[in-house]
Amino acid sequence: MTTIETTLDEIASRLLQADRVLFITGAGVSADSGLPTYRGVSGLYNGEHTEDGLAIEDALSGEVFARRPDITWKYLAQIEETCRGAQPNAAHLAIAELERYLSRVTVFTQNVDGLHRQAGSSEVIEIHGNLQKLVCTGCDFSESVDDLSGHQLPPLCPACGSVLRPRIVLFGEALPEAAMDHFLAALDEGFDMVFTIGTSGVFPYIAEPVAWAAQSGIPTVEINPLQTRLSPLVDYHLPLGAARAMTAIMTRLRAARA
Repeated sequence: MTTIETTLDEIASRLLQADRVLFITGAGVSADSGLPTYRGVSGLYNGEHTEDGLAIEDALSGEVFARRPDITWKYLAQIEETCRGAQPNAAHLAIAELERYLSRVTVFTQNVDGLHRQAGSSEVIEIHGNLQKLVCTGCDFSESVDDLSGHQLPPLCPACGSVLRPRIVLFGEALPEAAMDHFLAALDEGFDMVFTIGTSGVFPYIAEPVAWAAQSGIPTVEINPLQTRLSPLVDYHLPLGAARAMTAIMTRLRAARA
């Protein structure tokens, strides 16, 4: 019977032979930084509806933002406040450290918390954007903010008075073309190993690259305390939190390289 320790040994051995690695990350990679996963264990929005009587997916949709930006901003501000002051955890730092050993480490993340960049990863594709970048809905004004404390909600553009929005993808909106082009180009160039960390894989653009890698014989690893729709597809499933798993993998990798 395969144990977690054996699985960790095998993953580290595979990683030792790799040169180009892709990490696909979701909210679970930031759980050890104190951030909720929004659904599932310790989720911020586990209830069926928000206090405004809307599902969180509707409250954070482009359609509701167009009609009632105050509602959307109410929940964006809650998420931003939850993220405020968070620091990269051992998983973020381990992924960044791998750049010392590998020729390419690409991070494709659903997260809008900016922690991968803060940890030092150089190639981060933030497919859902970043909460700290605000853009005007009426003109070309944009700004970067450390946090939203002190901002009126919804924030208004100092140039034209229109509502500002974060440069993130709201539910029902198209993914950013430039970010997807970057990701597809990276996939075309190829990877030796693919990790998925802390994501349920419900979106096709998350699940399909993992399925493609598995079908192509590329070693695939899922790090998630829960079973997901990706679990049957991957070579290795680690039922651990991101920080614990990546710490254990890196300990083995450093020892092997010493």
